[in-house]
Parts: sequence; C-alpha cells; structure tokens
Amino acid sequence: MTALLGAWALVACSVEESVLVEGHLADCAACADEADRLADAAMLLEPPRSLDLAPELRAEVLDGCLARRPARLPVPSWAAPLDAEAARLDALLLDMADDEWLAKVPLRWFEDDGERGHTTTVAGVLDHLRALDGLLARLMGLPDPLAGLPGLADPDDPTARTLAAWATTGHGSAEATGGEGNGTRANGAASWEPWRSQTRALVWAASRTGGRMGERRVPGALGDPGRLPAVGGAWSLSDLYLERAFACWTHAGDIAHAVEYPYEPPLPPHLRLLVDLTARRLPGSIAGRRRAGLARSATRLTTAGSPGRTLHLEVEGAGGGDWYIPLDSPVAGVSRTAARGAVAHVALDDVVFCQLAAGRIAPDEAASGAEGDPDIIHDVLTAAAGMSRL
Repeated sequence: MTALLGAWALVACSVEESVLVEGHLADCAACADEADRLADAAMLLEPPRSLDLAPELRAEVLDGCLARRPARLPVPSWAAPLDAEAARLDALLLDMADDEWLAKVPLRWFEDDGERGHTTTVAGVLDHLRALDGLLARLMGLPDPLAGLPGLADPDDPTARTLAAWATTGHGSAEATGGEGNGTRANGAASWEPWRSQTRALVWAASRTGGRMGERRVPGALGDPGRLPAVGGAWSLSDLYLERAFACWTHAGDIAHAVEYPYEPPLPPHLRLLVDLTARRLPGSIAGRRRAGLARSATRLTTAGSPGRTLHLEVEGAGGGDWYIPLDSPVAGVSRTAARGAVAHVALDDVVFCQLAAGRIAPDEAASGAEGDPDIIHDVLTAAAGMSRL
C-alpha cells in the first residue's frame, strides 16, 4: 500500500486505487502521516496560479453568444478593456474571503523623481477608482458620485477627489481596518456595489456612443490636461476609457498582491491597446520633465514639426511592438529617416512597461535591454515612471 502513497499524493491513482488508499489511511496512522507529508510536498511542485478560469474564456464565451445573437448595443473595441478588467476585478472581490478584506493594500507612484506611497484598504482602492471614474462618468452624462461632496474644493482634481472620498467613507487609511466590523466584506460592499454599478454604466454609455477608436474627441482629460495625448486641446474619448481600464487593472493587481492571489495580465489585444496608450503618453511626459528641469540629457532645439532626436522603444510580449519616441518635440511625427537614426534603444516586457508607467516598478529595474545615450535612456524610463499618480 505504501507504494501507492506517492501516486495518490500526486492525484495519479485510478478511482479504485484511491478508494483502497483512503480506506487504508483511515486505519493506519503511520501511512496517514506519510500521506500528509507527501501531499504537502506535492503542493510545492505546483506553481502558484489563479484558481479562476483562463481570461480568454470570457472572451470566447462572449464571442460564441454574439455569433448566435448579435448584441443590440455592442461594446466598442475601445471600451472592451474597461469592461473586461472591471469584470475580472469584480470576480476577484467575489472570491475573496471575509478576512482578506482586512488586507492592507500599498499604493505606489513616482513624483519629482521620488517614490511615493500610501497604504489603504481594499474598500479604499474601490473608493479611489470610483472617484476618478466619476470624472469620466460626468463627461459621459452620468452622475458624478462626488457631486456636492462637502470638503471637495476642486471637483476636477484627481487627488482631491480621492482624498475627499476617503474622508467620507473612512476607508483611506489601513488603520481603518482596526475597528470592529471595519474592512469586512459587508463593510466593503458600501464601496464595492457603487463602483460596480458605475463601471457598468460607463460601459453602457460607451455602447450607446459607439464609433471607432480615436474618432470622437472631447474637451476633458479626467482632471489632468497633460496626462493624455491631445490634438487641438481635445482628447480622444477612447483614450479616456483606456486610461480607466489601465487603472482598473493596476489596482486589481494591487489588491491581488495584498491577498497573495495570482493575477494574470489583460488579454493580449487589450494589453496591446494599453501599451500603445502608454507609449503615446511618453513624449508629453518627457517634455514635462524638461520644463520642470528634471531631465538629465541636454535640451536640443529643433525646427518646427521636426521630432529632433528619436528613441526606439521596443516592447516585447503579446502586447508589444515598436514605437519611435520623439525626444525634443512631443507633438512631432517621426519619419522613417528619424526612426533609422534613433540615438538610443530600450527594450522592455509589455507588462513591465505598464507596471513602470503605473509606478509599481522603479526605472532602474525595468529595462531588459538598452543601448545608446545613457542620459536619454534614464530620462525616458524616469518619464515613464513619472506618468504614475495616486
């Protein structure tokens, strides 16, 4: 019987053998102890992974349903990442045990070349997401959850919105979990349900709007005019939705890490859109650092419309590709000639690139390969981290 214990621990026995082994274990203490040790060892052979179904399955099921009956209001491609990431975060929250709502969730971002941080609660993360999603909700003609909130002097300022929301709910500090009943699932539902309802309303609003990526421009940029690429003072509605999908994925990862739960990246097509948005934001961030006197590389004047120096950004992975980043003129296009003459080359993994832009990875930890002017490489990686915020 002992010869079968190893196979039983690895779930490699037949049904008949499993019945025999388990019957024997009930009567033999020595074999029962050995079986427990082998079962623990077998668990170490299995790498940690999510217990959820593969992320691709949701997309496959939706595609199958839509093939049978087309959607009356299909979700446009630019809103699909927010729809998917919100659904994944919702599933994570649903699976969490009551005591996991007590977890402390560290948030990180970079500001003025320094790392900043704040530790909040699971419910506090949802309050933060809802507060900033509210800017997009208002733009889409939906109710702003913070409208008329006492203590909110500037309803357009993202940080002020988050702090005001935390002051109202009491979820902003990790110490908020210390009181009786605080931080539990029931307590967190006060933040969970409103966030879920608002996100669904945003997806419905996008479906009613329809259209292709980038074709509709709006005068708002979620309270931060320099955060997203703009044309003539207007921002792409699709970029605003992708920015919120990026935030949802990032903060879902924060929660998953806090409760030690493996969390997969977005679907490759969605990840590609998030990587592209991040790459398109880089020139503006580089220019902002130069204006603030934070750049290490020397400034170079260029003729109007010329990108000047160019960096080749290579993002590896399913969501990756190649981008040529203008270093001296953020709004200039990069010609093939300028691309061939790139003064530096940086290679990063797709998820790592997004984590860098979210402030979850330090600039000196990000690049998997780099060559060229070291000052320019430093400025670009630091500018990517500088796109993060609370």
